[in-house]
Amino acid sequence: MKIFWSIKKFVNKYILRKKYVRSGACNRCGACCSRIYVRHGQHTINSEKEFSVLRHLHPFYSYLKVEGKDDLGLIFSCSNFDLENHICKIHKRRPGICRRYPDEIIFSMGACLSEGCGYAFKPIDKFSDVLKSIEKRPVKNCTIFLDDVEIDMSDLPQDDENSCDE
Repeated sequence: MKIFWSIKKFVNKYILRKKYVRSGACNRCGACCSRIYVRHGQHTINSEKEFSVLRHLHPFYSYLKVEGKDDLGLIFSCSNFDLENHICKIHKRRPGICRRYPDEIIFSMGACLSEGCGYAFKPIDKFSDVLKSIEKRPVKNCTIFLDDVEIDMSDLPQDDENSCDE
């Protein structure tokens, strides 16, 4: 069984270039179908005029309705979520963005999963392993600032074996 997890970690980390693994399952809370922010390009949609243009670009946008606006942008909800039964009305033919939710991209951009969400994200590498790999790297020609005290590391003797200049 350990070999299975090693292969899965290798595929996720080196082939798919992921930093986190999603676990869990949908518990039909509907939180991901409400309070939705839509990013297009490098920014969050913040005007209804801009949103009306997007509606013609992709069918997914036609499912969204504007619920409000805050400092981040327009807040949407999906019109296909049945509030009484807590299920998607078009579940079998839902868009790809819904099928992939929650995706690592959303999580790594700073978004968080709603309280009570059945999904979770776990880093592929343990923090201690990442820290060990960083500690192994040689310190060379860098300046460290500690409470207004400057230490110049460039004058320290360098071990040729750990040199980065190759």
